[in-house]
Amino acid sequence: MKPILLFLCAFSLTLQAQTDPLSALKSEIASDYPYLHDLYIHCHTHPELSFYEFNTSQRMAEELRHAGYEVTEKVGGNGVVGVLKNGEGPTILIRADMDALPIAEETGLPYASTVTATDESGKTVGVMHACGHDIHMTVWTGTARAMASMRDQWSGTLVFIGQPAEERSGGSKEMLKDGLYERFPHPDYGLALHVNSNLPAGTVGLCPGYAMANVDMVDITVHGKGGHGALPHQTLDPVVLSARIILALQTIVSRELPPSEPGVLTVGSIHGGSKGNVIPDEVKMELTLRSYTDEVRNAMIEKLTRICNGEAMAAGLPEAMYPTIKVRDEYTPALYNDPDLTKIVGKAFSSAVGNENVVDVPPNMVGEDFGRFGRTEPRVPILQYWLGSVDPQKVETAKASGTGLPSLHSSKYIPLPEPTIKTGVLTMSAALLELLK
Repeated sequence: MKPILLFLCAFSLTLQAQTDPLSALKSEIASDYPYLHDLYIHCHTHPELSFYEFNTSQRMAEELRHAGYEVTEKVGGNGVVGVLKNGEGPTILIRADMDALPIAEETGLPYASTVTATDESGKTVGVMHACGHDIHMTVWTGTARAMASMRDQWSGTLVFIGQPAEERSGGSKEMLKDGLYERFPHPDYGLALHVNSNLPAGTVGLCPGYAMANVDMVDITVHGKGGHGALPHQTLDPVVLSARIILALQTIVSRELPPSEPGVLTVGSIHGGSKGNVIPDEVKMELTLRSYTDEVRNAMIEKLTRICNGEAMAAGLPEAMYPTIKVRDEYTPALYNDPDLTKIVGKAFSSAVGNENVVDVPPNMVGEDFGRFGRTEPRVPILQYWLGSVDPQKVETAKASGTGLPSLHSSKYIPLPEPTIKTGVLTMSAALLELLK
């Protein structure tokens, strides 16, 4: 009887895997993890800066080709696009960002990055995946491999894109400009994930609606008439004028925006003069503006200009010497997670990892240029979700002690690879299986 019972158990498990896509998916991920772990270590130890992801993009293209995708390279610079058609059904875009940051790693890991590079100012800098893009690429690859091996479970078209230069907010713009939505199947949905430095590995976070902010960087040059520090009446002091402008700018959010509309205006850099007894001719400032809606973004830029000019007029400067204001071409649009898509994907997540591991997270004012993929006409419903990446024990210890965890962009940020990667592949693949049933 025992051989018969063993046969029946084995047959039952095989039948269950065939009829339950999640069981088959989990089995696929478990068997593929050693490969993905090696890929993660490779990505972590070979980071490349924004716009210089030459070797990284080649490796991502190779991964997609090996998985059976039709691959196109050099899309919008170093962008990679892989297409897998599998019958009739929706078309879904899945994005991973590939660039690293100019940060010297201080994690102490045996596989810590030792890479250095020369930045565009000619300075030698350390290079590190301090924002988790190495995890993103590994999960993206694992999902591409899992979906290719499970073609009997879904129908539709997958468009996997490896995006360059997310950290400098140029990659998505360049890929769209290079015909991403015209040269390749136009998506019905777009999905992405981002590691979270506060959520424990094994969990995911969802935020419907506005989840991340519009981000603008603004340069202001405050002009004046320099002179001797002992004779200020013979000058038009740009240092004092800058101080007045900085204080006046703080009233934009507190007094000129509706309390229900979030906004941030931060003056992060101010430089002027070279000696304490010399009044300079100019002062340079750098600002960041954060908002959710286009209306608030445009209003903040307009009010900033008005205040700068008004303070210059009050200081007695002629119009030709009003501050020079430049909004940089590094604009990152707000990320808006489609609520309906978020609801559908959230249910798939709950089935995959359990309700207790799917958490609601509030919006925040960081930037992410994935939002640009949802702002074309016709609009594409998109969703980017948070992927927990921290050792759960470290999360509990930090809560108990009241100490903070290393944030993204920290030289000490350490994701916990195995549960993070497995959860990422499981949730992303589960979302795709749900949308492509």
